[in-house]
Amino acid sequence: MEGDAEFRTSGLDAVVTEFETCGAPSPPPRTPLPPSPAHATSPPLPRGSHSRRLADFRALRHLRAGRYEDYLDEHITPTDLFYLEDVGLARQLVELGYRGSGEILKRHEFEVRKQAIEEARLARMRKKPKAMASAGKVFSRAPLLQALAQREEAVRSGKLTTIVFIRDKNEKGQEVSGYIDFAHRLKTENLEPVFEQRKRLLPKTSDLSFYNWETQTSTSNPTPNFQVIADNEAGLLFKNKRDRKIINVDPQSDPGDNSVRTNLETHEYTQVVIYDHVTRRKL
Repeated sequence: MEGDAEFRTSGLDAVVTEFETCGAPSPPPRTPLPPSPAHATSPPLPRGSHSRRLADFRALRHLRAGRYEDYLDEHITPTDLFYLEDVGLARQLVELGYRGSGEILKRHEFEVRKQAIEEARLARMRKKPKAMASAGKVFSRAPLLQALAQREEAVRSGKLTTIVFIRDKNEKGQEVSGYIDFAHRLKTENLEPVFEQRKRLLPKTSDLSFYNWETQTSTSNPTPNFQVIADNEAGLLFKNKRDRKIINVDPQSDPGDNSVRTNLETHEYTQVVIYDHVTRRKL
């Protein structure tokens, strides 16, 4: 064991000394690297380039693969293996900076960049436009669905916030009413069945405001877009969290700055009122 350790140490010193003084020695017959435990070693890149661009390309390829050892293997030559006879020592040589083209990333730097790439990938996925729940649907006899479909894209993008007041009977025959944050419903519920007219859009206890006229159940909840103001002399109010404007739902009052009230005539529900609010603050 001691003789073997002495051989490996002297071999490591010999490679370091030769690369620092005279450059690489003449390579012996090529000895292929063993395949990675997770997958086969990536195809070799063109040799002879010591540019940072090549080093960054190698790093990026293995950052995506997720194995630091594969990244180090890109910088190991048959000459290194001839002297060291050990892939582990050859990788250590590269990591210490004695071999390789361009800057060699340390393991912790590799992991940091790997995490940054993953975060960037997830950010790109989040920015991808989501499919419209109303896309491809026909609403010739459904005025509410047609009105919501016209607003969906602007609501999803944040250019518009819409509150929908609905009063009608639920599946138990009980009269219910409430104010629905359309954007919040789009994010928390699959509304395709609604736009396909297989399911009705009705207020729920988790919406901005809900009231069951038979059981006298009353609830109110803030959403990411609106704060509920229920104890005001003017009655029920909603405060937009983005521009802090107040939406007044009293039919006898002005709805507020940048807000429009639309009374929708429809046979679908007993009563429907839509409040559109355009936010002026930059998203």
